[in-house]
Amino acid sequence: MNDIRRSILWAVFAFSLVMLWDAWQVHNGRAATFFPKSKPAATAANPATSLATPAPGASAAAVPAPSAAAPAAPAGSAQATPAQAPAASTGQTWEVTTDVLKLTFASEGGNIIRAELLKHRELDAKKDKLDPNKNVVLLDRSTGRAYEAQSGLLGMNGQPALPSHLAAMSFTGDKALLDGKNELTLKFESQELGGVKYVKTYTLMRGAYDMTVKHDIVNTSGAPVSAQLYMQLVRDGNKPLGESAFYSTFTGPVVYTTEKKYQKAEFKDIENNKTDFVKETKAGYVAMVQHYFGSAWLVADGLARENYMSKVGPNLYSVGMKAPMQAVAPGTTQSTETRLFIGPQEEHKLEKLYPGLELIKDYGWLTILAKPLYWIMDKLHGFIGNWGWTIMALVLLLKIAFYWLNATAYRSMAKMKAINPKIMEMRERLKDKPQQMQQEMMRIYREEKVNPMGGCFPIMVQIPVFIALYWVLLSSVEVRGAPWIGWITDLSVPDPWYILPVIMAATTMLQTALNPTPPDPMQAKLMWYMPLIFSVMFFFFPAGLVLYWITNNVLSIAQQWMINTSMGVPPQFNLPWKKKPEETKAS
Repeated sequence: MNDIRRSILWAVFAFSLVMLWDAWQVHNGRAATFFPKSKPAATAANPATSLATPAPGASAAAVPAPSAAAPAAPAGSAQATPAQAPAASTGQTWEVTTDVLKLTFASEGGNIIRAELLKHRELDAKKDKLDPNKNVVLLDRSTGRAYEAQSGLLGMNGQPALPSHLAAMSFTGDKALLDGKNELTLKFESQELGGVKYVKTYTLMRGAYDMTVKHDIVNTSGAPVSAQLYMQLVRDGNKPLGESAFYSTFTGPVVYTTEKKYQKAEFKDIENNKTDFVKETKAGYVAMVQHYFGSAWLVADGLARENYMSKVGPNLYSVGMKAPMQAVAPGTTQSTETRLFIGPQEEHKLEKLYPGLELIKDYGWLTILAKPLYWIMDKLHGFIGNWGWTIMALVLLLKIAFYWLNATAYRSMAKMKAINPKIMEMRERLKDKPQQMQQEMMRIYREEKVNPMGGCFPIMVQIPVFIALYWVLLSSVEVRGAPWIGWITDLSVPDPWYILPVIMAATTMLQTALNPTPPDPMQAKLMWYMPLIFSVMFFFFPAGLVLYWITNNVLSIAQQWMINTSMGVPPQFNLPWKKKPEETKAS
C-alpha cells in the first residue's frame, strides 16, 4: 500500500511539473505549450479598412473616435488621438526597393503599409521548410492582415487639427536604390491643414534595415503653432504564419525605457487594460516583435515623450510615442529626426542601432544567461562557418565548463548503482515492514556514504544554462535557413526524414538506462515514460535544437561511462525489458 501511495505521489509530481512548465510559458507571454489557444480572427475580412481616408484638406477630427481603450487626447487638442486604425487603401501607393527591403508607401500619411525582406524566405507551413520563391513579408495591409508603421501630428493648446497619419500626401523621389549609390531619399508632403504642412523624408541606406525619418513641421500661418509628433506601429493580434503548436514565442508590443528597461504586453492585456509600462520618459523606443523579426521607432535620448498602447479596432492594436514639439514661429520650419527599424533580429546589429534594441530578440527571464551564450556562439561561428558544427562546439564548451559538476553527479549515481543490488534485496526482504525498510535504507546510505540526492543538485544548477541555450537557438534568425550536412538544409525547421529525432530518442533512452534503477517499480516505469514523451515532442522541434540535445546526450553518456569505469562500477544499461536478477533465478 505504501508503494502504491508513493507511486501516485510521483505521478502527481510529474504531472505538476508539466503543468508548471505550461503555466510558466503562459506567464512569459507565450502560448500554452500543449494546448495553445489561437488568437481570435479579425471580425472583418480586412481589419485595416475600418476607417476611410479623409478627403484632401479634410480635418482629421472628422474621423470617428477610436475605441475606449485608446489613450486620451492631449489637453486642448482638437484632434483625435493617434491610436486610430489604418485607413482604407483608397489613395495611391508607391513601391520602393533597396538591396534588402521592398517597401510600399501609401498616400495616406506617407505610411509604410508593406515591408518585404528580400534576404529572408517565408516559411511554407505545410512543407515545414522555407519557400525559395517567397520573401518574408513583415508589414502588410491585405485581406486578413494589418501591420503598418505610421506617424503624424496632433494639435495642442486649442490649435486646429493638423496633418495626421491619415492626411493625403504627395510623393517625390526615386523608387529604387541605383547601382553605385548607397543612399535613397523619399519625400512625402501634406497639404496645408491648420496652418501647417507636414513633410516626411525617409533616407534608406544600402544593406540597412533601419532608415532615418525626418519630420518637418512647416508653419504657413501668421501665428505660432504648437504640435505633438507621434510615431506608432499598428498590427493585428494574430500569430505569425507557421507558428509551431509545440513551442511558442512572444508576439506583441514592447516599450523600452531607461527607467524599467524592457516591458512587453500581450494583446489580451491591452484589451483588458492591464498593461504595465513607463508612460513618461526621455529615452527609449517602442516596438512590435515576433519570432525572428521586428519593427521599432527610435528617438534620440533627451526628447520628452509619452508612450502608449491601445486597442484601435477589432483584433487591432497599436504601440507608439507622442512627443510635444516647441512652438513653431510663423513662416518657419521645425525639424525632428527619428529612425525606423523593420527587419530581422540580428543581435549584434541591433546593439549598434540603439541601446537595448537587441532585447526585441526575446529570451524571456533568462536573458542574463542567454546573451553571453549567443556571444560565444557568434564568435564560434565566425571561426567555424557552419551553424550546425557551431551548435555542437558550443555544447562541448559548456560540458567542459560543467565537467566537475557533472562528475560529482555521476559519481553519486555510480555509488547508487553499486549498492542497488543490496537495496533491492533489502526491499524484497522487508516489503511487509515499510517503516523498518526506510530505517534500513537510511542505514545503508549512511554506511556506504551515499547521498540519494547527490546526483540531482549538480544537474539542477546547469538547467537554467541549458534552457537559456534552448532560447538562443530558438530565437536566432541567423540559424534560420542555415544548412548543416546532407539532408539537414535548414536548422530552423524539423528534420524532414526524422533521423535526428530518432537518434535523440535513442540517446535519451541510453542515458536513462545508465542511471541506477529506482527501487520502487512504479518509479522505475516513470523513469522511462518521461524521456519517451520528451523524445516524441522533439519530432516537431527545429533540427538545430534536436542537434544540440543529441550532442549533450552523447557527451553526458561518454562522461558517465568514463566515471563509472574509473570507480570500478561496470557500466551497464538497465533496460526495462531486461530481466532482473531475481527473475532470472526464478526462471
